[in-house]
Amino acid sequence: MSHNPKKICLVDGSGAILSAFFLGVILVKWKSIFGIPPSTLYFLALLPCLFAGYDFFCYWNLKTDPRVFLKCIAAANLMYCCISIGFAWYHHNEITYYGWLYVLAEILILAGLSLFEIKVANKLKS
Repeated sequence: MSHNPKKICLVDGSGAILSAFFLGVILVKWKSIFGIPPSTLYFLALLPCLFAGYDFFCYWNLKTDPRVFLKCIAAANLMYCCISIGFAWYHHNEITYYGWLYVLAEILILAGLSLFEIKVANKLKS
């Protein structure tokens, strides 16, 4: 992936939309396979929608210091990881192995992306 902050915002926003789709549509439709209650999935899907809005706002308005924007996106992604873990733990009796696999895969992807965003932000000049 490029070290271009605008491209990073675009990738992050696209991933957020994909995540919201999986959470709000796919996992809800197949609740019996994943075991996560729909109310939790809808709440978790709302957050990536908000993040995508911020990502695309940053993509179109990244004219000043991009470090702040990237660090905010990274912090939001890491916060989302913590919220996901909290909900997964709260519903641990209901979540199936496939549900856990989805949650853990999403956390690994987001944590990796967040670390990359922080690394790029730290390398950028003001």
